Parts: sequence; structure tokens; C-alpha cells
Amino acid sequence: MSSPHQSVPPPESSHIPAAAEVTGGDTAPPGPTRVIRMTRLSFLGVVILAMCVFFPIVGWPAALFWLALIPIATVVWILRTQTKVSPNGLDLRSMFSSRHIDWEQLKGISIPKRGYVRAHLADDTEVPLPAVSYDRLRDLVDASGGRIPDPFALPDSDAADDSGAESTGEDSGDADTDSGDAETGKNTRSAEAADHSPAADDGKDSPATG
Repeated sequence: MSSPHQSVPPPESSHIPAAAEVTGGDTAPPGPTRVIRMTRLSFLGVVILAMCVFFPIVGWPAALFWLALIPIATVVWILRTQTKVSPNGLDLRSMFSSRHIDWEQLKGISIPKRGYVRAHLADDTEVPLPAVSYDRLRDLVDASGGRIPDPFALPDSDAADDSGAESTGEDSGDADTDSGDAETGKNTRSAEAADHSPAADDGKDSPATG
């Protein structure tokens, strides 16, 4: 009599990534990487700039051919300017430089009146974040996964209600104290009026007889 066939699971492969082996643990998966670039509307300015330099180049190509480099350089600037937000930090890239900032180095952000949003670092220096203007600040906050506080968040309504209730209670206590003081003053004035009653005055002012 033959024994029933039992399936044997295959041995674990050594080529499984380490991230796939962690299941059900406390380690959270890394967040997605997001790149904040210049808006596509910027290319409209490049088209207008190219039209402006086209006619001078056609009119005098031998002397003004170099004007064609201006729209090309503008396109390169638009494509290179970006801020990449990843679980490892911020990767800043401008026209001629690149820089990486770890999340541990970031203390906060500042919003200037003009220009890009600036990152305030642990050494009290500020670094502009390329392509992150005021209207792209929401994208930066969402991509940071809570590492950058939301400047648009409203204060907690529960805390405001609690503070309002405490202030109301204090005002009620003050009102009770004031009313008690007023009653005490009224009783004092009543006692003084009783001391200066007409009967007492008649006794003082009546002439002595005999």
C-alpha cells in the first residue's frame, strides 16, 4: 500500500528582496518619492521669448545668432530646476548645482515675500527649495509625510472650546465676587445710615432741661 503523496513547499530563494521578507512587522514601507518641478506653463514663456529673438536673428544672422541660445538656456533651466522629496530627505537641483538635505538637518521652512520657499536648517542657515513657490507649498507638505508641519492647518477647535469654557468660568467667578462685594458695601452703607438716623440726631440736638 503506497503512502499518500504530500506536497513539499519549495525552499526559499536567496534572491527575494529584503523588503519583501518583512511582513506584519512594525517597519513601515518607505513613502513614495515625489518630484516638484517648474509648471508646464513656463514653456509658454519660452515660446514668447523665442518669437522675440527670431526676427532679430533673421534680420542680422551674422551678428545676432547668439540670441538663439537664450530660449535654449531657458528650457534647460526649466527642466533642471526641481526639488525631490523622498524618505531620505530633500534633493535640490538648480541650473548649476545640486544638494541633498537629510530630514534630521531640517528644522522648518520660511515663506519669503518673493522667490522660492526656504528650508531652515539645523545650523541656522536657509536654503531655497527650487521650484517650490508659495502655490506649490501644499505639494511639499503632502509629499513630506508629516515631516514638514502644515502652515495652513487651523488650530484645534477642542482646545479653543476648552479655553473658552475656562475663561467663562473665571468670568463667572469674578462676577460672583463683584456681586458679593457690592452686597457687603450695601450692608455697610445701611449700617452707617442707621447710626445717623433722625432719632439719634434728635437726642443729640435737644436742649438740656433742668
